[in-house]
Order: sequence, then C-alpha cells, then structure tokens
Amino acid sequence: MDQKPYSFGVVARKPSALLPVAMSVIALAVVLGHFALVGTTRDADEGAAAHIWQLLIAGQLPLLLFFSIRWVPRARRPALEVLALQLIAVLSAMAPVFFFHL
Repeated sequence: MDQKPYSFGVVARKPSALLPVAMSVIALAVVLGHFALVGTTRDADEGAAAHIWQLLIAGQLPLLLFFSIRWVPRARRPALEVLALQLIAVLSAMAPVFFFHL
C-alpha cells in the first residue's frame, strides 16, 4: 500500500482548512469595520455586527472538528500546523473584542 506524504501546503489548501481561517478573517473585518464606523461605544442592543461575529466564530467549531477527525490521523504534523494557524486566526479575531470590551 503506497502512502502519499502530505505537506503543509497540501493540507492547508483543503476547504476544511481554508474555511475556518477565512471565517476568522471575515470576523476580524466585521469587528474592525464596526470599530471604524461606530467606535467603541456600548449600546443596549449588541447589534448586527456582534451577531455576525458570533456566528462566524461559533460556525468554525464543526469545521474544525471535521478537519481534525479527517486530517490529524492522515497527516499529523501538517494538520497540527494548520490547526495552529487556525488558532492564531481565531485569536486575532477575538483580540479586538477583548481589548476594546466590545
């Protein structure tokens, strides 16, 4: 049985790896866009931007679970590197919310 080696680039180009990173980037853009347009004022209602951000962040969980189940057993090191990249992306999207108390 011929085992095909997987590299970081091959694993990172899979849709289950790209979508969570893209969702984090979009969530970061939503937060920064809201910050640029409205500022850091706190409203009684969270607003559409907050709900979109929450959906983008929470929507990544099933994709991350699928990616982990599918790729960690096949290509442990590249898959863990992609998961680290995804973690950095989601933390980047969460950082403005934490620091500015949005």
